[in-house]
Amino acid sequence: MATTLQPVLKIGKKLGIPEEHLEPFGHYKAKISLEYLESLSSRPDGKLILVSAISPTPAGEGKTTTSIGLTDGLNRIGKKAVVCLREPSMGPVFGMKGGATGGGKAMVGPMEEINLHFTGDFAAIGQANNLLSAMIDNHIHHGNVLGIDARRVTWRRVMDMNDRALREATVALGGTANGYPRQDGFDAVVASEVMAILCLATSVEDLKKRLGNIIIGYTREQNPVRASELGAHGAMTALLRDAIKPNLVQTLENNPAIIHCGPFANIAHGCNSVLATRSALKMADYVVTEAGFGADLGAEKFLDIKCRKSGLRPSAVVIVATVRALKYHGGADLKTISLEDLQALEKGMPNLERHVENMRSRFGLPCVVAINQFASDTQAEIRLLTEKMSRQDTPVILSRHFAEGGAGAEELARAVVAATSGALPELRFTYRDEDPLWDKIKAIATRIYGASDITAERKVRDQIAKFQASGYGHYPICMAKTPYSFSVDPDLRGAPSGHVINIREVRLNAGAEFLVAICGDIMTMPGLPKAPAALKIDVDATGKITGLF
Repeated sequence: MATTLQPVLKIGKKLGIPEEHLEPFGHYKAKISLEYLESLSSRPDGKLILVSAISPTPAGEGKTTTSIGLTDGLNRIGKKAVVCLREPSMGPVFGMKGGATGGGKAMVGPMEEINLHFTGDFAAIGQANNLLSAMIDNHIHHGNVLGIDARRVTWRRVMDMNDRALREATVALGGTANGYPRQDGFDAVVASEVMAILCLATSVEDLKKRLGNIIIGYTREQNPVRASELGAHGAMTALLRDAIKPNLVQTLENNPAIIHCGPFANIAHGCNSVLATRSALKMADYVVTEAGFGADLGAEKFLDIKCRKSGLRPSAVVIVATVRALKYHGGADLKTISLEDLQALEKGMPNLERHVENMRSRFGLPCVVAINQFASDTQAEIRLLTEKMSRQDTPVILSRHFAEGGAGAEELARAVVAATSGALPELRFTYRDEDPLWDKIKAIATRIYGASDITAERKVRDQIAKFQASGYGHYPICMAKTPYSFSVDPDLRGAPSGHVINIREVRLNAGAEFLVAICGDIMTMPGLPKAPAALKIDVDATGKITGLF
């Protein structure tokens, strides 16, 4: 709050964006026009840096903070860099995780506005999703010419808030005037296929086509019904006309930041938009972007879904870890992780080692390990961590961006520049397009998660086989799984091996063009914790918001 932000038009100038191509939302936020982004197509690309992390813990890792600090550090050493982040969802803001604007001196601003309504993108996504829901029930009520089987409607309503009471619901109660009652439910906006589509769309035309391809349900003969058959895709596109434009803001050190879209990596593909990333690469020498949660979720989906579909190729991956979190993965109690514990640290190291090994050996990408340093970290712990990782020929860099901003990330920035100094690495995917859907799911589970096998009930296997036979076998897989473990058990820390991944449900996202495999007990509509963050958020008499983090 003490930082002086620069007018967003001045931030745009740093990227060479003419004022007429910025659409300001107040003084410090703006959308970038699609016309300007289209004009960049002939420019060469900068280097893309993917920031991911170890499996998250209650101790925190600081992936977003590191992404911002690295960007500030790169600018401090003379590189033209921009950070591309996801938009925060108000579910976590008022729930358990808090906002998604970084922390300490490595933040983006205006923090309060970004964490709350921002430029209205999530509202537009929710309205577009729920317009389609309303048109489905309206079509059934007024004669149902398409013959939609109300028992087989797969499209769900959404809201940008965590509310477990709405996971399952019955709609259209109260008599004939209210339509035909049926089972329905709500997901979080971040889990909506509309969100996924907006993230992957490359133009308004592509957006409209993808929205039209959404399968909303099936007829009694089990033929798919698409949003385009309801005539909904045009109006949905109108609601998303401005939301498709990336948002320009800034770091606390007044470096450009592009924040756009925000799917979660545990229930969706966890990356910001293709448009934002592609555009940033045309405007900067280095683009730092993050993928949600641990590298087994966000980074895998960034590479196997986003990069596969967009042609984007990262030059290097930064894996963020903390000594505290590694000790937690080694079995240390949350109350004692600030105390030196070399035994727990060594026991927790396999979690970091597997994430690094996955990025290097499975995907063929160079890695840098960024240790988000805390005051409680001891020299003995740092030495042990560095020695262990040196065996994997991976540089380990201490970063103090939280306390020192970009100055504390200069060493990390230099290490990233060194890691990207060679030719662009050849990205390898976890599976081939032509592999069967079941084999793709198994490949992620066994090659990335360290599982021995996958299982599913007969009805789920039959559904996967039906999607395969219906021509969707070339789609990539979006695994919906707990972020806290390589397994489906959130309490199984470290780097478990030999476990079995159960596929509870599969959902076809025909507009986004991927198959969602829901694993274990993961929910697409989270609930609030016992003491939600909302209890600490307030506004004083001057309008100043407090309690956001």
